[in-house]
Amino acid sequence: MILAVTMNPSVDISYPVDRFKFDDVNRVETVRKTAGGKGLNVARVIAQMEEEVLSTGVLGGTIGDYIVQELNQSNIPNDFLKIKNESRNCIAIIHEGMQTEILESGPTLSKEEGTAFLEKFEGLLTTASLVTISGSLPKGLPTHYYRKMVEISRNKGKPVIVDSSGESLKQVLIHEKKPFAIKPNTAELSQLLGFKAEAGIMDLKQMLNHEIFKGIEWLVVSMGDKGAFVRHGDDYYQVTIPKIEVVNPVGSGDATVAGLAVALNRNQAVESVLKTAMTTGMLNTIEAVTGFIDINKFKQYFDLVKVEKID
Repeated sequence: MILAVTMNPSVDISYPVDRFKFDDVNRVETVRKTAGGKGLNVARVIAQMEEEVLSTGVLGGTIGDYIVQELNQSNIPNDFLKIKNESRNCIAIIHEGMQTEILESGPTLSKEEGTAFLEKFEGLLTTASLVTISGSLPKGLPTHYYRKMVEISRNKGKPVIVDSSGESLKQVLIHEKKPFAIKPNTAELSQLLGFKAEAGIMDLKQMLNHEIFKGIEWLVVSMGDKGAFVRHGDDYYQVTIPKIEVVNPVGSGDATVAGLAVALNRNQAVESVLKTAMTTGMLNTIEAVTGFIDINKFKQYFDLVKVEKID
């Protein structure tokens, strides 16, 4: 079973309007509300891949209740820690070919709530075979919180995929107990190392050979329509994807993590792992709904992904 962690989930609300009027009334006829957050997208795609998954994290208030209701309706097993404060809404206003986002920062957790979730997390690991940790930390938790989760997981022999950024990711990487895999994009890689990540193969090889990544089995650098550049152990791979018509790119990174998690959990060969991860990412971009793939199209797109080992 894959344990998918979302520490700062949300209800994602989409408001499509023909023309966004400032300092005036904007009426919306069609509203879409979904249980959001990177880890929830991961859990949904894992479930659509017909792999056993359990979604966890922290939730509070009526918004938290709505998220649980949505997950239950989608038949996604979940076990969250209930917290005192209300979970967050994230609003996207779709207008004139643009998207304006209004993102609530979310609840502030107490020290006691942070400790309580770590205890819950350790208990859930008993039945987990692999862990994914995705997205930002809520306020109140220290930047080394994910590091603690990775350490707990590693101590129990459970591999962890971390998809985060900034200081919380850096804290994970500088610790002696490393995650099994990370999936930064080029911007996040640049932020992490303090200099711009170029798209050239030699530059990327040099960056992924940085001391901070020592001990990590899988480094998957997502590069949008250019595919991905990957270091697995001491080997490097360039993964290319076909040109596709993008409908909604939001959540494609989460879908990639889901595919990576499923393939690793099934102990697939290297090429199959990389092709699966890229395929689920692509399938998300051709659907209007975030964190959704049409599994019936999987083989068609899987066969179009190319993996080349780089000497």
